[in-house]
Amino acid sequence: MADYDLSRAAWRKSSRSGSSGGDCVEVAMLGDLSAVRDSKNPEGGHLTLERVGWTALLSQIKQGAYDL
Repeated sequence: MADYDLSRAAWRKSSRSGSSGGDCVEVAMLGDLSAVRDSKNPEGGHLTLERVGWTALLSQIKQGAYDL
């Protein structure tokens, strides 16, 4: 498992996150990688995906493959 330096990552809130301030997903694009974390616990870890995996995940979410 690779360890990526995300100290300078520009995190942004997902456009699909609610406006209530909770349940937010943040995303940082790092060249060919995408990192995802929970905005309520930014130090709690992150998921890092290569571009092909990120694209596939987004497609599956949009198709309703997950109960989100």
